[in-house]
Amino acid sequence: MSEVLFVGGDRPGADATAGANEENGPARAAMLAERLCRLDLFQRLMTIRAKISGRIAFTTSFGLEDQAIAHAIFSQALPIEVMTLDTGRLFPETHDVWAATERRYGIRVAALFPKRASVESLLARQGGNGMRASIAARLECCAVRKVEPLARALDGCAAWITGMRAEQSAERAVLAPVSFDERRRLIKVNPLFDWTRKQTYAFVRANEIPYNELHDRGFLSIGCAPCTRAVAPGEPERAGRWWWEQSQKKECGLHTSMA
Repeated sequence: MSEVLFVGGDRPGADATAGANEENGPARAAMLAERLCRLDLFQRLMTIRAKISGRIAFTTSFGLEDQAIAHAIFSQALPIEVMTLDTGRLFPETHDVWAATERRYGIRVAALFPKRASVESLLARQGGNGMRASIAARLECCAVRKVEPLARALDGCAAWITGMRAEQSAERAVLAPVSFDERRRLIKVNPLFDWTRKQTYAFVRANEIPYNELHDRGFLSIGCAPCTRAVAPGEPERAGRWWWEQSQKKECGLHTSMA
C-alpha cells in the first residue's frame, strides 16, 4: 500500500513550482473551462493533469462527489495529490469510508490536521460546541479546523480540484468548470460542476465505489459531526450544514467565491 502524495515522481522544487504557476494563469483556466464541458469525468481529470504543469491537489471529504472523483484519479493512477482535512470532529462513518477507500484502491490518503495550539486556544475561548453561539464563532472554528490546514495543503500547488456541483445550492449555481483563484493564485477545477446528485449517486453505485453510509440516512452534505444533520424531504442539499443558522449561504470559508 503506497501513500498518495505525488504519484509518478518526486514533488517538484520551489523553482519548478514557481515557473509552473506563472504559466497556469487565467488564460489557461479559460481554455480548460471550454474544453472540459465536452468530456466525461475520466477525460476531464486526464486533461487537467496533462495541461497543467506543477502540483495538483485534490482535497476530499469522502462525500459522494469526492468519492466519484477519487475513483477517476486512482483508477487511472493520475499523478494528483489526494489529501483530506481531518478536523478532529468527523463522523465515525467518515473514518469508515476513508479506510474502505484506502483498502479498495491500495493507497493512503494523506491527512492534514489543525494546529494543536490553535485548537486549544479555540476551545478555551468557545468551549466544546461554542461554534453555535454565532456565525462569527462558527467561522472562527472553520478557520482553525479547515481553512488554515487547506492553505498548507495548497501551498505551492498549481491547481486545486474540488467536488463542488452547481446543483448543490443557489450560491453554487454559477459554478464554473475551471477558473483562476486570484486569492490563492492557482487554477481551481470543479470536474462535477454540471452533474446532478442523481447522476453522481448512479456513478458511485455503477462503479461499486465505497461511500459514506450517512448518505443513505438523509445526510446529503457531510461535514463535522456537531455541525451536520440529515435533511428533510424537499430541503436544499446543504440545509443540514450549520443547521442552527438562518443564513442561506452555507459555506465554511474554503470556497470564498463560487468560481
